[in-house]
Amino acid sequence: MKYIVILGDGMADYPVEYFDGKTILEAADKPTIDYMCAHGELGMCKTVQDGMKPGSDVANLSVMGYDTAKSYTGRSPLEAASIGVEMRDDDVTFRTNLVTLSDEEDYADKTMLDYSAGEITTEESTKLMRSIADALDTDKIKFYPGISYRHLCVWNGGSTDVDLTPPHDISDKPIRDHLPKGTGADKLLEMMKASEKILKDHPVNKARIENGLNPATSIWVWGEGTKPNVGNFEAKYGVKGAVISAVDLIKGIAKCAGMRSIDVPGATGNCETNWNGKAQAALDVLLEGYDFVYVHMEAPDEMGHQGKPDKKKFAVETIDSKVVKFLKTELEKRGIDYRMLIMPDHPTPISLKTHVSDPVPYVIYDSTKTDGGSGLTYTEKNGESTGIYIEKGYTLMDRFLGK
Repeated sequence: MKYIVILGDGMADYPVEYFDGKTILEAADKPTIDYMCAHGELGMCKTVQDGMKPGSDVANLSVMGYDTAKSYTGRSPLEAASIGVEMRDDDVTFRTNLVTLSDEEDYADKTMLDYSAGEITTEESTKLMRSIADALDTDKIKFYPGISYRHLCVWNGGSTDVDLTPPHDISDKPIRDHLPKGTGADKLLEMMKASEKILKDHPVNKARIENGLNPATSIWVWGEGTKPNVGNFEAKYGVKGAVISAVDLIKGIAKCAGMRSIDVPGATGNCETNWNGKAQAALDVLLEGYDFVYVHMEAPDEMGHQGKPDKKKFAVETIDSKVVKFLKTELEKRGIDYRMLIMPDHPTPISLKTHVSDPVPYVIYDSTKTDGGSGLTYTEKNGESTGIYIEKGYTLMDRFLGK
C-alpha cells in the first residue's frame, strides 16, 4: 500500500461574493477529487489546537501527525532547518519577509501594501538579502536568504518574549499598531527601519520599478522560535516518507522529521508553479520504494492572502487536474494499491485575506475499497454534514495510515 497526502494549503474558504455565495470548493470544477470524496470517507478535522495561531506551521505539523502542544517551537526554526542553518540552544530565529510598504516618511505611518514584494523571485531576493546581511549582520545577529520573499534572521541570545505580526495578516492596513513589541523589540524595529535605506536605491528594486513590479522596500520580522522538537516520522509510523513542496517551512518540517525533501525545478509556491513536475516527482518517489509522500501546494493559500477568488479557484482545479488525476491514473494503471488523503491545512478566506482556525474538510480514499463512501462532493458544508469530526487533528494521520 502506498500513501499520498495532497495538501492544498488554505483552500477551504467562506462563501465568496464573486461566486454568488459559493465557497471556492463549491465553485471549483474538480471531478477527480469529487469522485474520491463520493467513494471515500469525508469528514472534518480540527488542525489548529486551541490557544495556537492558525499558521501553516502549526496546521501542517498537525496533519503530519505531530501534537503541536509538544512539538512546536516556532515557525522560523523549521525554515532554518530547511536552508541548512544549524541552531544553537540559545538561538532565536525570525522569519524575515521582504515586503512593500507605502512611502510615508515616518515608518510607523506606512501601510502594508504587499507582504510578498510582488512575489519577488528568489534570484532577486537573494541579492537583496545579501545586501541586508552585509549591512546588518553582527556577531550575534545573522541574516540568511531563503526562497522568494521568505528569509531568515538568527539572533544568538535573542528572546521569544515578543509580540510580532505576520505581514499577510495586515494586508492593506496601517502598520503602526503591528510593529514589534516586547523584549528586543527596539532592536528588531531598528533593523526594519535600517533595511529601508539599504533597499531604497538597490539596483534590483530600480529594475523592478521600471518593469512595473512592486519593489521590496523593507524587511518585516515575525514567526520567532527556538530549536525544533520534531520526532522522526518513520520511527513514529513505520513508513518511509518524502515531502514535495516549494516552501521552506514545509521542507524544514520534512528535514526535522527525517523525511526526504524533494526539490522540483520550477516549483514556486504560486499559480505558476510546476504542477506537472510535482506530480511526477510524487510518482517517482513512490516507484523508488518510498511508502508515503506528502505533496504540499501553496498556491490556494497565496491567492487567499491576495484576495483573488478566480485564481484560488484555478489553483484548486489545477490540483485536481494535474496532480490528483495524474497520480490516480498512473498508480492504477500499474496496479498499485494506494490510499490518498486530500485536505487543506487551514482555511484562508478570500474575505479576510488571512488564516483562520476553523476545522477543514478531509477525504480519505482507498483504491482497494469498491463499496461505500460518502456519496458527496468535496465541500465544507458536505464535510460538516457527515458528522465525522476529528477534534485532535494530529490523530488523523493514524486514521489515514490505519494505525
